[in-house]
Amino acid sequence: MRWLIVLLLAASAQTAVADVTLRVCYNYGCLQEAEVRYNDRQLALVGAFLAAAGDAADERDRLALVIGWLLGWAGEQSAIAADRGGNVADDGVDGRMDCIDHALTTTRLLRMLDDHRWLRFHEVREPVLRTRYLFADHFSAQIAERSAAATPDGVAATARLHVVDSWFHDNGQPAVVMSLPEWLAGGGEVESAVPSLIAGMPAFGP
Repeated sequence: MRWLIVLLLAASAQTAVADVTLRVCYNYGCLQEAEVRYNDRQLALVGAFLAAAGDAADERDRLALVIGWLLGWAGEQSAIAADRGGNVADDGVDGRMDCIDHALTTTRLLRMLDDHRWLRFHEVREPVLRTRYLFADHFSAQIAERSAAATPDGVAATARLHVVDSWFHDNGQPAVVMSLPEWLAGGGEVESAVPSLIAGMPAFGP
């Protein structure tokens, strides 16, 4: 619990953050949308938690949990609380989310974080698509490291791309964050290990 006390103290010391409203997609293909509101306390906690990231890898671990918090808080105000990982466990349920709903909503959440300048090591990209087994299309939100990896000649640079995929788990659970090549190869389909940073951490309340 020590980490929670430290985080609360850090959040209370921050400059007040104005409430934010954002639309979340659900019922497949963004067929329906609901407007949700994040209050100043929730946003201050998110900002303090992300501000503690020491490098890009640390920020990605923190983003996995933050996206879970934001979707969980959205579920307290909308039908997406019923969303379950994948497209089977919640089939036909109001509030279900497919990969399009998740990719669009998570991208909006990431842009909100970036607008507050809380993403110091990454920039937000457009959602990315993978196609496996002919018709198995799957979308995800995408980020890129701001500091690119230099090539051997020391001149050119390539951005390292990662996905932030909230579709695999139930509403409020940490998102899957992994490198784009790993995801394109089918990563995320099997339960992935929870980063040590967030293992055992409870979800925040409103």
